[in-house]
Amino acid sequence: MVGKIHSIESFGTVDGPGIRLVVFFKGCPMRCKYCHNPDTWSMEGATDMTVDEIINEYEKKKPFYKDGGITATGGEPMVQLEFLTELFEAAHRRGIHTCLDTSGTMFRPDDEKYLAKVDRLLKSTDLIMLDIKHIDPVVHEDLCQRPNDNILKFAEYADQKNVTIWIRHVVVPNFNMDEESLVRLGRFIGTLKNVKALDVLPYHDMGIVKYEQLGIDYPLKGTPPATKEQALECRKMILKGFKETRLKIKNEQ
Repeated sequence: MVGKIHSIESFGTVDGPGIRLVVFFKGCPMRCKYCHNPDTWSMEGATDMTVDEIINEYEKKKPFYKDGGITATGGEPMVQLEFLTELFEAAHRRGIHTCLDTSGTMFRPDDEKYLAKVDRLLKSTDLIMLDIKHIDPVVHEDLCQRPNDNILKFAEYADQKNVTIWIRHVVVPNFNMDEESLVRLGRFIGTLKNVKALDVLPYHDMGIVKYEQLGIDYPLKGTPPATKEQALECRKMILKGFKETRLKIKNEQ
């Protein structure tokens, strides 16, 4: 099977534990206003790669990946679900740690055949880095041009399957930095028993150049980048909601 790949980063350090081979998949239905990889949206310009070719890229530098593994990102890797699954299964056969960096937007909880495919993927997935854009469905659709109900259901489904989850949340001025939304997000995350980390990242506008090169209008033109200090404050508010839920669950047991 051949996958449509945008690029490969040999020494990723922020895409899961350790040093990793990061595979950028082509294809994404989301149109997040702050996306910094618009060149991954379509399949146009993709490089065709087989599973063996990607594994060989890993094996070439295997000593460097001692505490790492392979991360599938994008784009949205689950657009190419079958290829992604074959890649992760091949990695597992070699004892390679696998990380799926996803928005969860492709999840279809009412499709039994699709769920069977997801189950197969999750069996060879060691870690999911789940990017939740916004907890409110209306704001989420405005921000990403897609609903968030299937994303939240994917989080719950992966949690039920006992897959380790790291939550990523990008904070964007004027969109998702209000306390109500952040605490509400934290309350939801608190219901997931397998969440082991929370990364709150400040919005940046370094992707503007790519939009210009592609001839696309940048949706957040004029929006100031968030600071690290703002991101830390937002993280505290998310953790407030998280702790509220965890305490409530504990008291109900």
